[in-house]
Amino acid sequence: MASADQLKALLKAYAEGDAAQFHSIAMQIAAGEARSGHGKLAEELRDLIDKSRARVPSPGPSPIPLARPRGEIADLLTVTYPHTRLLDLVLSSKTKSVLERVVREHKTIRDIRAHGLSPRKKLLLVGPPGTGKTLTASAIAGELSLPLFVVRLDRLITRYMGETGAKLRLIFDAIAQTRAVYLFDEFDSIGSERGLSNDVGEIRRVVNSFLQMVEQDESDSLIIAATNHPTILDRALFRRFDDIVEYSLPNEKEIIEALKFKFTSRRISDAVKWDVLAKRAKGLSYADVTRAASDAIKHALIERRELTSKDLTAAILERKSVLAHRKPAK
Repeated sequence: MASADQLKALLKAYAEGDAAQFHSIAMQIAAGEARSGHGKLAEELRDLIDKSRARVPSPGPSPIPLARPRGEIADLLTVTYPHTRLLDLVLSSKTKSVLERVVREHKTIRDIRAHGLSPRKKLLLVGPPGTGKTLTASAIAGELSLPLFVVRLDRLITRYMGETGAKLRLIFDAIAQTRAVYLFDEFDSIGSERGLSNDVGEIRRVVNSFLQMVEQDESDSLIIAATNHPTILDRALFRRFDDIVEYSLPNEKEIIEALKFKFTSRRISDAVKWDVLAKRAKGLSYADVTRAASDAIKHALIERRELTSKDLTAAILERKSVLAHRKPAK
């Protein structure tokens, strides 16, 4: 039977997301059961451990999937376990380099902590809509085999004085207790400049609370904030982040890369002039380019025929037309 020390160590490994240690302790327990003459139980434990190991991606230590948030915090966070990787994103080389460095540091987090250092763990993602900011949070979580918790701003921000700050404290308590990637999307909703004309006082308290909590955070979780409007963020916030990662609309080379990635496993019936398509798609975001490619595929499927370069051209022009109608009149 497992000793009290083994059970405590097992739970500690689970809480810290140390899959290697978790499996090692579990195997010790299985071996102990075998020595005690409980052969069938030991065999069942080993089978369960083998199945658990098979589900854990490599390389690097991976956590056991954590329970979904419960109680009051469940109303503030949504959780997923992404399988997205950085290779799935089409980004500028500079942006991808920053993200790869963050992932590398967290894959060797124990070595970094052992030398009294901290990994880069607080990221501010800035750039136009559709450029990959939200998907980046999923990719980092996927690379590290961590849960992704998205903060529900509609539940976080309230009109009652002090309530938003109290809810923010619950989120930072979760950040400290459960290692994961935490995404504050549309961060300008809570991080706008103190002293703006429409600031009635509560937003100052929220910004001050966030500044204090993010400064005090010493967890191994990653905090990612994303915004389309960095100019309205409080200046003090920028100093609290380890990296300010900039996103932009794709250039022609990146548009071609995004299109080709989308059509990796799908045949196009005629020759495609990728440079021409890229010129026509200039000004679209990565999300719009991907959506245009999906629209072209769906159109060909509905027509029950092979995909053609004309389908791609039509879909790109349609996306540009939709975006043109969204722009406010001058």
